[in-house]
This record gives sequence, C-alpha cells and structure tokens, in this order.
Amino acid sequence: MSIRERRSLGGAPSRIRSTFLAYVALTKPRVIELLLVTAIPAMLLAHRGVVDPLLILNTLIGGMMAAAGANTLNCVADADIDKVMKRTARRPLAKASVPTRHALIFGLALTVASFAWLWWTTNLLSGVLGLVTIAFYVFVYTLLLKRRTSQNVVWGGAAGCMPVMIGWSAVTGTIQWPALVMFLVIFFWTPPHTWALAMRYKDDYKAAGVPMLPAVATERQVTKQILIYTWLTVLTTMVLALATGWLYASVALLAGAWFLVMAHQLYSGVKRGEPVKPLRLFLQSNNYLAVVFCALAVDSALALPTLFGR
Repeated sequence: MSIRERRSLGGAPSRIRSTFLAYVALTKPRVIELLLVTAIPAMLLAHRGVVDPLLILNTLIGGMMAAAGANTLNCVADADIDKVMKRTARRPLAKASVPTRHALIFGLALTVASFAWLWWTTNLLSGVLGLVTIAFYVFVYTLLLKRRTSQNVVWGGAAGCMPVMIGWSAVTGTIQWPALVMFLVIFFWTPPHTWALAMRYKDDYKAAGVPMLPAVATERQVTKQILIYTWLTVLTTMVLALATGWLYASVALLAGAWFLVMAHQLYSGVKRGEPVKPLRLFLQSNNYLAVVFCALAVDSALALPTLFGR
C-alpha cells in the first residue's frame, strides 16, 4: 500500500467526523435549546403534575427534529447572506462544507420525520403544529419578512414560541389559555433578546442588506423598543401566575425585576451617550427565560395550589 493510500485511509474517519459535525451545525443546536427550556414546563403545567417520561421524551425528539429541519432550511435560504456576515461566515453552507442540495434534502427529511414522529407518538395536533412552525419560520420569516422589514423578528419570532404549544397539545390534545400566555411570553421576549445581539453585529446586517432594527434605527430608538418589549414580557409572565402557584409567581416577579433593571440600564446608558454593552443583555436574557420556565416546571411538577385551587 502506497503512502498516499495509507494517508487517504487514515483521513477517512476525520472526513466522516467533519461531515457529521457540519450536518449537526446546520440544525443550529444552541437554538434548539429553547425547545428544552420551554416545552417541558409547558407539558408539566398542562398536566399540573408529573408527566409520563416517555411522552416527554417523544415530544422532545419530535420537536427537536422539527426545529432542526426548520433551522436547516433556514440555512439553505440564507446561504448568500451568511457568507457576508462575520457572525455566520463559518456556517456549513457559507463555507461550502455541505452541498446545498444535500442540505435541502436533509432539512426536508427532518421535516417529514418530525411530523410522522409527533403524530405517531403524541397526536395529530402536535404533528400539525410542528409543520406549521417549520412553514412559518421558513416561508414567512426567512423568505418574506427577514429582508423586507425591520420588524422581522417581532412577527418571525412566533416560530420560536411554538414549542410550548406543541408541548401543551402533546399532553392535552388541545390548546388552552395558559399555552397562549406562554406563547406570548416568548413572543415578547424575542425582540429584546434578538435586538440586543443585533446591536453588537449591526454592521454585519448592514453589509448583508438585512434591515434588522439596530441596522436601520438609532441606538436610542432600539433600546426604547427593547425596554417596551421587556415590560410586556414581564407583565405577561405575571398573567401566567393565575394558573400556577406561589413558587412560580415569586420567581417570575424577582427575575422580571432583574430583567427590567438591565433593560432600563441599557436604555439609560444610550440616552446619556455612554458606552453600552448590549451583548450582556442578550446573554442574561437567556438566563432570565431559563429561570422563569424552570420555576414554572418545578411549580407544576409539585402541583402547588393555584389561585383557583386546581
């Protein structure tokens, strides 16, 4: 065996590993974490107690496949601008690590698999909600809104709210008002979370021609909008306290006050013309959502008494 052949054989595992990691990267695993943070508490609240672990596992598998499919198709649609933006230049399609056609097939396969899995292991409503999520994220947000309006993440962010709906429907087979309130919590949370990050990378969005709000508005206008949506987020979490116990209500109140302080500090700093660090709000917004929904999960699993004595 020649040296070249030995090197080729020796490099095969490395190529397989890099290809596998490229496909994993297409799914944006860190984005899928939102599913874990919100879907399980929604399921526990729907049952107001311990839920069958197998149902939770099946819902998470189906939901993760749906999110992975949506993210992969998003990468296909955004390949051109991902090459331009520094933050996304290392994504698989931007680096040509994966052929676009293969990525498209992969995304569609995950879409079909997620629907089939959710329908088979939970119910038809959950499967349909998974399909609606993917269609909305790809066609409404990515293809219709993202490159046309500065309000793209406001409406497009609805796709990220769907895990709570899927989780709730997997347990009950229906959609009830607490699921809608959880949907709104994430809906209002998404703009301040996303715009804080976009403030850090606004030059990227300008270069790519994407009218993300921080790329087309002043910092004062952006931070004012962040503050408004932060208030809406916190107020909505308190509405959810009507269906939960004292533990969730206490944590939501304290965490909300903390989140509001950070948003006010960012707005006040910009208003005074001081240097600000919007990335800090972006990172802490993740912690805020995790804390609130973890408190919801514990409160629900313990089935603490609610305002209406459920």
